[in-house]
Amino acid sequence: MGIQTPITVSKAIENIQSHDYILPAVQREFVWSSEQIEKLFDSLMRDYPIGSFLLWHIKPEYVKSFQFYRFMDYFHKRDYRHNEPIELIGEKPRIAILDGQQRLTALNIGLKGWYADKLPYYRWNNEHAYPRRYLYLNLMAKPNSENDMAYDFKMLREDDAIQRDESNFWFKVGDILNFSNMQDAFRFCVKNGLVKQDLEYPSDTILKLWQIMIEKPVISYFLEEENDLNKVLNIFIRVNSAGTPLSYSDMLLSIATAQWKSFDARDEIYDLVDDLNNALDEKFNFTKDYILKASLLLSDIRGIEFKVENFNRDNMLNIENQWNKIKEALMTTTKLLASWGYNRDTLASNNAVIPLAYYIIKKGNPISFISSSVYLSDREKMKRWLMRVLLKQTFSGQPDNVLRTIRQVISGKDSFPEADIYEAFKGTAKSMAFDEPQIEALLDSSYGEPTTFTILALLYPWLNFDQHFHIDHVFPRSMFNPRRLRKLNIPEDQWHKWLDHKDHLGNLQLLQGKQNLNKADKEFEKWLCESRPQPQSLALYKEQHMIPDIELSFKNFAAFFERRTEIIKKKLTELLCS
Repeated sequence: MGIQTPITVSKAIENIQSHDYILPAVQREFVWSSEQIEKLFDSLMRDYPIGSFLLWHIKPEYVKSFQFYRFMDYFHKRDYRHNEPIELIGEKPRIAILDGQQRLTALNIGLKGWYADKLPYYRWNNEHAYPRRYLYLNLMAKPNSENDMAYDFKMLREDDAIQRDESNFWFKVGDILNFSNMQDAFRFCVKNGLVKQDLEYPSDTILKLWQIMIEKPVISYFLEEENDLNKVLNIFIRVNSAGTPLSYSDMLLSIATAQWKSFDARDEIYDLVDDLNNALDEKFNFTKDYILKASLLLSDIRGIEFKVENFNRDNMLNIENQWNKIKEALMTTTKLLASWGYNRDTLASNNAVIPLAYYIIKKGNPISFISSSVYLSDREKMKRWLMRVLLKQTFSGQPDNVLRTIRQVISGKDSFPEADIYEAFKGTAKSMAFDEPQIEALLDSSYGEPTTFTILALLYPWLNFDQHFHIDHVFPRSMFNPRRLRKLNIPEDQWHKWLDHKDHLGNLQLLQGKQNLNKADKEFEKWLCESRPQPQSLALYKEQHMIPDIELSFKNFAAFFERRTEIIKKKLTELLCS
């Protein structure tokens, strides 16, 4: 392996577009933000080094032996986040990128493609949430080396880049590749009125851009010419350990891709991630790490740690042979979670789900597991156990020993062994028992925290989670402001009893979606009288929602909060400490 003669950015892009540069299966997906792309181009324009690259020269006879992927020409946060496999045609050598994929992809997107991140406040399924943005350079912004960004690079929508005035002339960076020489770039400036007396920096900027992209060899690289996969993988791990660390799951995925016989492991695992996260109304946030960890455990592979020795050929083929059963078990488990009201915002630990999937696969993946009364007892035990371990944060830190022990307890059992699992961890650091200080800590849970839903779900066992529900503020958040407190003549030194607790558990409840929409920001006492005019209905609501039998005006919130927190504490103690 030796250092090679540097090449230009345009030559690197040409090699990407012709598929002479490709990506090996060991490479992770593209993860850079649009801001990182902008900063990379700014660094080039400032003559900053952007680091060397490590390339792997693959002889024609070895090209067919490995799975390779094409570079991204564009990135879509929802619909296009994974590199596509490439079928290589022709008997010629190729160059695989071992180190530098993120930078080269960023250059390719900046010069040849577009970037579509999600706009804030838009729903994930809204097509308008992902506008295409192209990389532009503002030629009317004078370079300033004292700023974090000396040059004004921005990812913009085409409509936003049309604006031209004394401060803005947005040049699409990829158009620089259309200029044959510097004279073409200068003529562009003349044609567009960018060459004037006392106005030199627009033309200087575009000429500098042409020089950096087309003329100056700024891509320095080392070339590995041996075609030994083991050596290449070791090199890849070593060079990636300095920046964003190469995870063992990336390594496992690469080896599985190379060793599976009937499936493409990379495609299968990424497709399953997408299916689990998007197949249901309730969205989740499962990752390839979750899939791979679950595959190790569900296949009864002894070593479930992400260590190289557990990624041997026999283990990979074991997973492949059971792959359809694994997929089925994970999908059933995800549907089960959705039926309990969990989603990407409320499921605090993915690892906590794996034992549930293990039990389901050991039961033979029953088709009717979620709906049949035959499995009702199992489902209740599994739900109760999941809530407990989420609240105890049992799977935080290093979860492998916990997973291994639980697998051993579950194996061979005819029903979900909730009590046996508790017993297995009794007296250890991972004990699933609660004491009074831990119950007190739960009472401090707030709106927006993932564990808050689990606490409320535990307190609302009667709620039908198949329907839409909301975590609702008993007293609306909009009421908690100094203006209202002042109007109620509440002393300012007492305001903290209102403002500090508006989002805490004592002011939260679960409501079906329709009820919550009707409630909106109404005064709680007024809404309660309107929605529950009958004494029997009112009494039932108060009992189900743990509403204390006291005055329910906003002025009395401090007393309400204290009393309701006491009721919740008593219920949690009964549920978790018995």
